[in-house]
Formats: sequence, C-alpha cells, structure tokens
Amino acid sequence: MLKKTGIQHITRILILYKILHLESTDVCNLACPACAREVDPAFRKDSKHHLTVEQIHNHISESEIAQLDKMFMCGNYGDPAAGYFTASIFQYFRKINPDITLGMNTNGSLRDTKWWEDLATILNHLKDYVVFSIDGLEDTNHVYRKNVNWDRVINNARTFIEAGGNAQWDMLVYEHNQHQVDACEQLARDMGFKWFRAKVSKRPFVNGLEFPIGWKQSQIVAKKVDCHALKEQSVYIDAQGRTSPCCWLGDRQKDFIKDFESVQQSWSSLNPNIKCLETCGTDETTTSFNNQWQREVQLC
Repeated sequence: MLKKTGIQHITRILILYKILHLESTDVCNLACPACAREVDPAFRKDSKHHLTVEQIHNHISESEIAQLDKMFMCGNYGDPAAGYFTASIFQYFRKINPDITLGMNTNGSLRDTKWWEDLATILNHLKDYVVFSIDGLEDTNHVYRKNVNWDRVINNARTFIEAGGNAQWDMLVYEHNQHQVDACEQLARDMGFKWFRAKVSKRPFVNGLEFPIGWKQSQIVAKKVDCHALKEQSVYIDAQGRTSPCCWLGDRQKDFIKDFESVQQSWSSLNPNIKCLETCGTDETTTSFNNQWQREVQLC
C-alpha cells in the first residue's frame, strides 16, 4: 500500500484499493462561481501546486501501480490540463501498468491542439477517456464556466476525438441553459463523443444561478452512509500530495480529512459525517452519488 506518510488510517481501511484519483494541479484558468477555488476562503490561488511523477512515486510504489484497475485525474481546485506534468504522469502509469484505465475531467479550454493529439495517443485504450465539462452552447457555457473560450473548447474536443480519443460530454443544467440540453446532446453526437450526461449541480446556486424548472435534485433523504470509495476501492491524492479517502472529504483546505477511521465510526452514530451523508447517503435503493445523472446517453 501507500508508504507510511501520515495516511496509514486510510490504507488500513482500503487495503486492496483498485482506483487512484489524482489532482495533478490546483491551477485552473476559469472562475466558476460555485467552485471550491471561489468559495473556499482558505484556498490561495497564488500558491500553485503541480504533482510530479517523482512526488507520486514517493507515495505509491510501482508494484502498487501495477495492481490498479484505474487512475483518473479530476480533483477540487484545478484542471488537469493546467498541470505541468499531467501527460508525463499518464505515461508513467501506462508504462508501469499497460492494462490500466486512464481518464480525466476538464473544462477543455486549455492547451493547444498538439497537446490534445498527443494525449489521445497516450489515452488510447478502449476504456480510456476524457470528460469535457461543457455547460451549454456558445451563448450559455460561459455563464457558469467563467472566462471559458468556447471555440477553443470545441476545437480541443474535436482534435482529441479525431486523434482517436474517447470523449464524454458532461453538462451541469441550470435554468439559463436547460433549453439547450437536447441541442448539446445532438452536437456531442455529431462531433463523435461517446457519451452525453446531464445533471443538476449539487453546489450552491450563487451569483444568479437558478435551479432548472422541472428537473430534480439528486440529493435523497438519507439516514445512513453507503460509501462509494469503499465500494469501488479508491483513494484520493490532492495537488499538494495529501491523501484522503475521497475528493469530497478533501474538498476544503481547512477541513481536509485524512483520518478515515474516525469518519467511518461516525456513520453508526446519530450524527454521521455530513459530507458522507450528502454524497453517499442512501435510502436503501440508491445513493445521492448514484442518483446524480438525470440524462445519460451512450452516443456511439
């Protein structure tokens, strides 16, 4: 398992973890109003972190990488495309584990087409993927994705797809863009995206963002926790090299949680960890995590 660097509580619980979630950087070019970058008062945008292959190797050995099923990049504060060493990290994991599934989530507006062409040659397995988070068409995507360049997003996505990459379009639905869900799905189909998914954001509706009419909140009334991280046997390392059971327990600088043991103990109490309850709370049929996507279409 991971070396004894302050994360033994997690490794003791997740002895046979199979999925590694990395935040390769906490840098991003956008200013989405509900993002942790904007709402976490303890986060400093001028303190930029970029994980390196060497730093990761200090936390996980080659033999441990070799037994992983999947490694993906997302995180809380940054966009993987902003990471200095994102492509190198993917190459490193693929070299050690040729069968591993690799993926990442991005707003799609960073880097040039050469970078996306090269990424498609690295993420070239059947299950490898890039999720492009695009919240509408040219006239609406920027309402939430502040500072985004629409033409660059579409050009980068098209470049990645035409170079052989598997792309997925994820859309957050608000009142201002809900009339474009069908059109976004059709554009995704025309461009060659493999999947299209749409959901209502769990984050606060701030700065004039409004809940979409007729859509449902994914949050369910829950009294107990059905932990997604335990089910999929995953662990999370943030851009600073800190480890947490999942990105939700590590989504605030001040409240970054490493001690999974105490979190688990709370589940059987009258006051379960609120983040766990909100994210993985269950009503015996499903969890808030599994219930989030209200449209999920395989396009090709």
